[in-house]
Amino acid sequence: MRRLRKDPQALITGALLLVIVVLGALAPLLAGHGPNDSSLDAVNAAGGTPGYPLGADGSGRDIAARLLFSIRTSAVSAIVATTVALVVGVTFGLVGGYFGRRIRGLTEWVFSLIMTFPGILLLVVLMPVTGGDYRVTMAIFGVLLSPAIYRLVRNLVLGVRNELYVDAARVSGLPVRRILLRHVLVVVRGPIVIATAFLMGSAIGVQSGLAFLGVGSNTVPSFGAMISEGFRNLYVDPWQFAWPAFLLGIITASLVLLGNALRDALEGARPKPVKVAAPARRVPEAGEPTGDLLAVHDLAIAYPTPSGELREVVNGVSLTVAAGETVGVAGESGSGKTQTAFAVLGLLPAEAVVTRGSVRLNGRELLELGERELCSVRGRSIAYVPQEPMANLDPSFTVGAQLVEGVRASCGVARREAKERVLALLARVGIQDPERTFRSYPHQISGGMAQRVLIAGAVASEPELLIADEPTTALDVTVQAEILDLLRDLQRESGMAVLLVTHNFGVVADICDRVVVMRRGEVVETDTTPTVLHEPAHPYTRTLLESILDGSALRTDPPIAATTRREP
Repeated sequence: MRRLRKDPQALITGALLLVIVVLGALAPLLAGHGPNDSSLDAVNAAGGTPGYPLGADGSGRDIAARLLFSIRTSAVSAIVATTVALVVGVTFGLVGGYFGRRIRGLTEWVFSLIMTFPGILLLVVLMPVTGGDYRVTMAIFGVLLSPAIYRLVRNLVLGVRNELYVDAARVSGLPVRRILLRHVLVVVRGPIVIATAFLMGSAIGVQSGLAFLGVGSNTVPSFGAMISEGFRNLYVDPWQFAWPAFLLGIITASLVLLGNALRDALEGARPKPVKVAAPARRVPEAGEPTGDLLAVHDLAIAYPTPSGELREVVNGVSLTVAAGETVGVAGESGSGKTQTAFAVLGLLPAEAVVTRGSVRLNGRELLELGERELCSVRGRSIAYVPQEPMANLDPSFTVGAQLVEGVRASCGVARREAKERVLALLARVGIQDPERTFRSYPHQISGGMAQRVLIAGAVASEPELLIADEPTTALDVTVQAEILDLLRDLQRESGMAVLLVTHNFGVVADICDRVVVMRRGEVVETDTTPTVLHEPAHPYTRTLLESILDGSALRTDPPIAATTRREP
């Protein structure tokens, strides 16, 4: 509202629309006649005639009264059509854009079918069914408008659904409904607002157009009916045509300009976090046998090729992580490390296919769980620290708002307690001024501080397993050492297990108890860290270790000769 008050465009158009709507709402009090009251003495009366300030039409009806009552008809038409279009289009746009190809294909087919209907012709044909009630007609028109909103929202959601902060919200245990409404819809709302203004203008225009054609009840006052009457009397009294046309143009233009101003204001607004209630994390009972905390067995992940065949990117991966243990998953880029971690988290892309295997946490099979059940595991039993700290923080919210939301979702505590816990965690992870960081937006903090923020959010619920996907890659050397020390200290305090995905054997040597070496989607070696570093069994592991630059060895292999392309 502060931004809108500073925008002259918003003030002028908003004031115009407010005045027009108030005049329409007070029409029964302000009008001297009813909208259909006619008098033979007032046929084509000129403006200024006593009792008829704007004159009368060819049927002797008061033009001023009909204008006031036509405002009410237009307002109801805009509200009905726009509400239906938004409810249908936004809902299915979020669903079609966020979920997989099958659901998207179904929604695409339905809305493409709706777009094939000739809108105005269909409304005219259905007029006997609607009984001439313009409200029912506008509801049908809202359904016909919904494909435009659906495609707008779907395209926007497709661009947002793969953002890392959306994945971070899923890892925090937030349900899909919560993610769609808070982290996805809030990003795409600006274009929806301006599209809404166009929808309202379109609804008013179509209702007026149908009335101009004489379709519908002739007792309902409308700008279109007035323009039609004025058009017939254009050479008798041009003002009969001008008054409704002028007011209709003012309304539609004001809607569009106000929509632009609202969009600009919303893009810079700071939404407040909404209260979330979430179930508490399950705590194992005393003496309950658990075995390995995490057990991945014969896991295989494939993706469809353009020809429709499945190509495996992870093939038969098996690994275990015991309670309190740190296991490193090492290998070059493309070896399947992150895909394996995402399979544990249940964050594989929709097109990914788990062809076989098992992922068990405390004996519970995770691959068989649905999204709702996974939400009770992610952020509670399993937490995640991503590789790109800045990209995993939603730029629309402050750091504190995001951490408080995650703590409330995973721990089920009140907002005040969640804030106190977040501030304590920020201090614990080495942030010097927790209050300032709590109030800051992601762009106002450094990469190292952002990584500390994400670690604080990950350990807030005291998870049993922390999955860290190359948490130090994007940081400089000194900050890397600080982050590793922080993870080691937090692990020692809470007793959580850590599955560390990395390609840096220096990180492995610093923090890991055991190492799983992967190559081309397969595990080639698994052993304790000292054994792998000093006595590697697989040639690929030796190649990786020999590739580490230590500053003392010089390359002896000859340079590769550059080839030049001959011009034909």
